[in-house]
Formats: sequence, C-alpha cells, structure tokens
Amino acid sequence: MIEKIYSHFLESRKISTDTRKIEKDSIFFALKGPNFNANEFAEEALGKGASMVVIDEEKYKKDDRFILVENVLETLQNLARHHRDQLKIPIIGLTGSNGKTTTKELINAVLSKSYHVLATKGNLNNHIGVPLTILSITGQHEIAIIEMGANHVGEIQQLCSIAKPTHGLITNIGKAHLEGFGGYEGVIRAKSELYDHLIRTSGIVWINSKNEVLSNMAKRFPNPLFYPQKGDYYHCEFIDASPFVELKAENEEVIKTSIIGKYNFENIAVALCIGKFFNVTEKRANQAIADYVPQNNRSQIVKKGSNTIILDAYNANPSSMASALENLAQMNADHKVAILGDMKELGPESVAEHEKLGADLSGKHLTDVYLCGDLIQAAQKHIPQAKYFKTKADLVEALKGHHFDHHVILIKASRSLGLEDIVEYIH
Repeated sequence: MIEKIYSHFLESRKISTDTRKIEKDSIFFALKGPNFNANEFAEEALGKGASMVVIDEEKYKKDDRFILVENVLETLQNLARHHRDQLKIPIIGLTGSNGKTTTKELINAVLSKSYHVLATKGNLNNHIGVPLTILSITGQHEIAIIEMGANHVGEIQQLCSIAKPTHGLITNIGKAHLEGFGGYEGVIRAKSELYDHLIRTSGIVWINSKNEVLSNMAKRFPNPLFYPQKGDYYHCEFIDASPFVELKAENEEVIKTSIIGKYNFENIAVALCIGKFFNVTEKRANQAIADYVPQNNRSQIVKKGSNTIILDAYNANPSSMASALENLAQMNADHKVAILGDMKELGPESVAEHEKLGADLSGKHLTDVYLCGDLIQAAQKHIPQAKYFKTKADLVEALKGHHFDHHVILIKASRSLGLEDIVEYIH
C-alpha cells in the first residue's frame, strides 16, 4: 500500500492534512485529533482539488480515490520513512529543551550560504510535522535540518525512526515539559534518545563542551565534535550582550548580531561549528550570523518610545526563564521591568518551580515586576511586592494606566497566554 501511495506522491509532491488548505492534486491524509475526525472531510477534500484521500474508516470510502488503511497517522509516518530511505543527503537532527527553533534557523542561515537547504518550517517538530518535513525534501536539496520536539519519553526515538538523522545535536537539557517526562531525569533520558540513534548508526554529533550534562554524554561517542571552547573542534568567544550578542569567531573576526541574550551565544556557536564541518567559508558563515534577524516573538527587540522591549513570549520553562532573567540583569540600563506569565506543563513541580522563579526575581534588583496567570501567583511568596494579575485583561488595564520612561522591559510566558498582545499597551 505504501508503494502505491508513494508512486502517487511522486507525481504531485503535495500532502494536505487540512481541508482549509487543500493544494490541487495533493494527497489528503484524514488525521484524527481529540476534537475532530478528518475522515468526515475526505470527500470535501476531493471536491477542493485533492486527487487522493487516505482514510481509516471504511464507511467513508466512495471510490478508488479513497485509500483505506489501518491507521492514517501511521501511514503518513511510514510514507515519510519510505521517502527518507530514498534520500542520500546529510540529515541534521536537533532537539533540546530551549533554543531549538532559533538554532535551526541559525544553522539554516549558515549552511544556505553554500547549499540548497531544507529546514523544518516554523516549529513543525512533532509526530506529524516531522513526517511532513521529510516529505518536502526534493532532489534539489543538498542538506536537511530536522527539528524534533518532545513532551514525553520515547517521542524523540520515534521521530528519529522517521527522520533517520545522519548528524545531530542537543542544544541543552533543561526543565521543560516536566509533566510529560515525569521529572528532570525523564527529560535527560528523552533528549538523549537522539544520541542513542546516532551511536547506533555511527552518526556525527556536535556537543557543547560548556554543558556539563551533554559533555558527560559525549563519552559514549568515539569522535564527538565539541564547541565553543579553546581546544574544541570549533572555538569562538563571547564578548557582550547589551542587548545584542557580540562574539569573536574562530578567525578572530568580531560578529555583531541582532540576536539578544547571552544564552543565544552557544546557539550561534553550534551554527558556526556546523558551517565549519560542511566547509562553509568563515567569511560567509560569519556574515550569515550577522545578517540573521529573529522573528515570531522569539527574543525580539521592540522599540516603543524611549523604552526597549525584549519580546520573548513564544515559550517559557524554568530553564529558559532563568536565562532570560539573567540576561536582563546583566543589561546596562537604569530601569528594568519583568512582565512574566505562567510556565505550563510542569506537573507536580509547578508550584515549586514558580516559587523558585519568585526567589530568582527577588534577587535581580528590578524596578518593577508584573506577574500574570493562575500558576505564577506562587512566585509572590518570595517577591510580595510584585504586581499580580490573574488575567491578561487585568494586566492590560494596569499597563494602560502606567507610563514607562527609558525602561528595558522583558515579556516572557508560555505561548498559551499570548502576552505578545500587551506590547501595544506599553507606553
């Protein structure tokens, strides 16, 4: 059955999973979710231009254009595996608790200076996104970069079985999705599944020598490629981050970036390290980093009057929150404000981790702290002077009535709070 679907796929090279975005002559995969059954929309997909639909409920089959399988999701994944097996190019797999998407984009920027690169779009890094990314690789591509996310043990292992990376890296291992992983040890076990795959397949691995956990795991590899310290395969030096990262590359060239946060130095370093491995000239690689501009609420700088806003509202967990606050504390500014929201998916650790956040905030000597959401109220135990708002609407009302003058303002929370919306009310 996979061979039949694959033969049809090669004719159009188009996959659809959403009837609102049907491409002409595509294959529609009728996926199921908690609140929908796309089998019900298979006929509609054909009417909108799909040439074949893959379903897993027989009652929806009308003619030969309906391909009945046991499980649509597994069929999509197996189709991606089959396509992957036809590819001969390097596949770089990356995962980590923080910085995955930024690192992917930086690697893409560097490698694109010399190669035709396919990289995961946005954050399509799960059990559906990875197969779709693999299926978008064509004969024109010379390297692919596949971002892999996970919120439970075993997920990276499954994604590796689909993407089959030949090269890989873990950005870091921190406290993210603790609820699904069953604690920090579970996070370590889950993220290291990428290393397990690379060991079994004699793949190439890049490892951050400054990260104690990752460096310890490096002992499992015969020839790991380290960065960014002296004596490593690739060496560069952090200079400053006020607010943009400035560093000295291996060739002694100083790179001034549009990327904020000292925590992004190591993400930049691995991109340059990978560029070196794939023989991108240092001049081109350094230029790629200098030209890169973050987007999509990920460590963006927004100017509002005399104020500088660090908009980092895409995601938040204890590790990334600590890094963002440390970066804010180190910035050269007289007035610093943190506007923070809930950190989600921490399970039984939620109260304790939000209390730790409060303790961290209390030692940062900030001008003002605004807290928003149900969970983050626990932070007030250690910083009672913080202004607390249960809802975003309450926070907005408070901001409307306040005037900031020459402030540096960090906005950070888990994605579901949508705190990027408050930027327009800061004045």
